[in-house]
Amino acid sequence: MAPPDMTAPRWGPGRWPSEEECLEMLKAAGCSDKVIEHLRMVERIALAIASRINAHGEASTGDQAGRGQRTPVADAGLVRAGALLHDIGRGRTHGIRHAIEGAQMARQFGLPEQLVRIIERHIGAGIEAGEAARLGLPRQDYIPLTIEEKIVAHADNLAGRHGKLRLRDVVADLEKKGVPRIIPRMEAIHRELGELAGIDLDELKVDFGTDPKPF
Repeated sequence: MAPPDMTAPRWGPGRWPSEEECLEMLKAAGCSDKVIEHLRMVERIALAIASRINAHGEASTGDQAGRGQRTPVADAGLVRAGALLHDIGRGRTHGIRHAIEGAQMARQFGLPEQLVRIIERHIGAGIEAGEAARLGLPRQDYIPLTIEEKIVAHADNLAGRHGKLRLRDVVADLEKKGVPRIIPRMEAIHRELGELAGIDLDELKVDFGTDPKPF
C-alpha cells in the first residue's frame, strides 16, 4: 500500500482529514464500495450523536458553571474523520484484526494518535487486554476512552444495513451470536452518551438524506 501524495499535511485539532482526504486513504487502502457505504452510515450517526451532545452541553453550561462542572464536548471534525476511517483496515482483512491493521495504516498515512486510537479501539464496546490476548491480538486494552472514541465505536454498533438500530436489536443480535460478554459495556456506553446528549439514543433522529453525497 503506497500512501497517497498529500504533501505531508499537518493534521490535528482544527485540521482533521477532510472527506476527500479520507476517501483517498480508503481507496489507497483497498476498501470496497460496500465498506465505504457502511462508513458513511456510521459517519452520519456519529455526527448526529456529537451534535446532540454539543448542543446539550451548551444548553446546560449556565446551570453547571456555578458548581465547577464541565460538560464534555465532542470534536465534530475528529468524530467525522474517525467515523470515516475506523474500518480502513478492512482493506486488508475483515477479521477482528482489521482494527490493528487499520491503526498501522493510519500511522503510515501520518495520522495523529487521536485518530489512530479511534480506529484501534472501535470494535464492539472495546476489548480488555486479557480478552485481546485470547483473541490473538497484541495484549493491551482496546477500550474507547475519549468521548470521540466512544461516539464512533457506538455509532458503528448502531449502524444497520438500512439505518440506525435500537440498542435492544443490537443486544439481541449479540446474544444470538453467542457473545453476551460485550453487552454490559455496550449498554454502559449507550447510557453515558445518552446522558451527555440529554436523550435516549434510541430516540435520536439521524438524517441520512434521500440522495447521499457520492463518496
